[in-house]
Amino acid sequence: QVQLVESGGGLVQAGGSLRLSCAASGSIFSINAMGWYRQAPGKQRELVATITRGGTTNYAGSVKGRFTISRINAKNTVYLQMNSLKPEDTAVYYCAADLPLGTRWGQGTQVTVSS
Repeated sequence: QVQLVESGGGLVQAGGSLRLSCAASGSIFSINAMGWYRQAPGKQRELVATITRGGTTNYAGSVKGRFTISRINAKNTVYLQMNSLKPEDTAVYYCAADLPLGTRWGQGTQVTVSS
């Protein structure tokens, strides 16, 4: 099994920055892509960014140019650098790992951006 532990969320003013981290443990050899998703109150969970083991990235249009996803395979860790944060970025952010039998989710970390 794979376990994911996120960290780095918090409260920040609009225009500020945060960096989220997600550390994977367990059967990490089975992980292909990893990514970040978010869910705001009353809304569905949505994709923020993904990165494959080879480093290919994909971003939601709303964060492109502001957020950067990166991955250090040797540390089994994926990061999300979030710059120029906006109040609409407020959500619970979830780390996800793409496994052969499905997706494993982290517990989530709250990001709140004040105006």
